[in-house]
Amino acid sequence: MTVTTHAAHDPTAPAIDGRAAWRAADTATGKGVLTGVRVLDLSRVLAGPYTAQILADHGAEVIKVEAPTGDETRGWGPPFLESGASSAYYASLNHSKDNISLDLRTDAGREILAHLLAGADIVIENFKAGTMARWGFDYETLLSEQHPQMIYCRITGFGVDGPMGGLPGYDAVLQSFGGLMSINGYPDGNPLRVGIPIVDIVAANMAVSGILLAMLERGRSGLGQLVDITLLDSVVSILHPHASNWMVGGKVPQRTGDFHPTVAPYQVFRAANGDFFVSAANNRQFRSLAETLGLPGLADDPRFADNSDRYAHREELVAMLGERIAQYSREDLGRRLEEAGVPASPVHTVAEALQSAQVRHRGLFIDDDDYRGIGVPIALGRSPRRRPRPAVPLGSDTTAVLAAMGYGTDRIEELRGAGIFGHP
Repeated sequence: MTVTTHAAHDPTAPAIDGRAAWRAADTATGKGVLTGVRVLDLSRVLAGPYTAQILADHGAEVIKVEAPTGDETRGWGPPFLESGASSAYYASLNHSKDNISLDLRTDAGREILAHLLAGADIVIENFKAGTMARWGFDYETLLSEQHPQMIYCRITGFGVDGPMGGLPGYDAVLQSFGGLMSINGYPDGNPLRVGIPIVDIVAANMAVSGILLAMLERGRSGLGQLVDITLLDSVVSILHPHASNWMVGGKVPQRTGDFHPTVAPYQVFRAANGDFFVSAANNRQFRSLAETLGLPGLADDPRFADNSDRYAHREELVAMLGERIAQYSREDLGRRLEEAGVPASPVHTVAEALQSAQVRHRGLFIDDDDYRGIGVPIALGRSPRRRPRPAVPLGSDTTAVLAAMGYGTDRIEELRGAGIFGHP
């Protein structure tokens, strides 16, 4: 079936209003400080979707645009949601969004995108460098002129220029390239990937910060701007204190396992019934730790007088502390050290952490009939957080969004029949 573009239609047909695409936010989930801000999420996988989700958590109205095949993370399971709509991975990055499906390889799909762009306050994309320009939506030469108030957040692996500009970026690749993997793991073992996609997560939080900075500046100038985020910049920026240690001392940082590169004691020990982490980063904490463990003279030993001494004799110190810690249960030792003012904790599993009383109290694990997932971690004193609503199936809101823009029923069905939203 051949589908015509809007330009070829009757000029008396109703005008398409991209600003109207964003329907009224679900007031039942709360408003938040970003209520009325329209975000077009063209991203996939992690960094971009998480950026948009954080904005949605605080009231922004987000439309996520997916290809008819869907964001590939919908299939990154098991586990999958009971509805079968997506994997748990996808659902945890795409709640509180409307969802439409568009084949942007087609003229008709790109025509709809042009209307959506016209109505957006913020655009987030992480396409391969040059994709938007190839489709006729280059920010620097076109969108910034057509929509001067638009804030355009571009997330790439290495940036769009320079020796590696345009190369695709993946979290583990950037952990490796950016030096993070080299310092994670035990000295006698292989470099290890951090157990969560930390580079993508950091990039998302930096993207949110950049977007909010651009919004603040737009309030003064009336102009939007590009927010240029890369995974490379994100991973290099978190190499603390290793980067500064190398700059000052000249020694290449090495893997240290679970202990700190400059502080002792600061590591995992084995308690009677499981792993237990202890940090005594100053002399007062160390003295309290020693006294709690029944080693009152330890803090006066010249080998352990201050942190530099303790670090120089770390192996001796760890052996002495480890022998005593092994005599306590995690729970008993945790209570004792808490009372003594020593930072410490059992090494919880994910399940233990989510079910802890304090996590529940903070509202970070929501478990009810409407939503089961992580809550909103940024809490403001006067302004509410939006209660998350579950991620929806692919294309769930396509018809409603297009109708709100002014597309008639016949036109929507014509587009559907042509496969613009997926297989007809």
